[in-house]
Amino acid sequence: MTFFEAFGGKALALFGAAMAAMIACIGSAKGTSLAGEAGAGLISEDPSKSGKALILQALPGTQGLYGFVIFFLALNTINGASGAISVNQGLQMIAACLPVGIGGLLSAVAQGKVAAASVNILAKKPDDWSKGMIMCIVVEFYAILCMLASFLMLSAVQL
Repeated sequence: MTFFEAFGGKALALFGAAMAAMIACIGSAKGTSLAGEAGAGLISEDPSKSGKALILQALPGTQGLYGFVIFFLALNTINGASGAISVNQGLQMIAACLPVGIGGLLSAVAQGKVAAASVNILAKKPDDWSKGMIMCIVVEFYAILCMLASFLMLSAVQL
């Protein structure tokens, strides 16, 4: 009996679904904390900018949402399986969930850094804060591509 056979296909598939949400949410927690630290410093000096700082902080949180969407879709696929899930199918589910997990982790941290830098724009040139938002959205695009890759891969898994 191999290592994978000991766990079973369904357990592997559930592990993949969990990884999609967990890894992406870890990235979002880190990214939002980076931006939040910068925003807290600004708000302590100028509370009137709290709304815009909060928007910048929230941006890296979307990767966690993308991971949860893939988790939910994967869970629905697993629960809708017509029979037992093979080890091969379980490994396919893990592979399908990895793009949003890993991509979400890395892009959320990167976006958190860009958002923290954008708080500096908000502090020094409040009228130009939308330029920082655009820079954050550029990073967001790659998180969306990772979610799309996971979605398309999940669609290809036959359970």
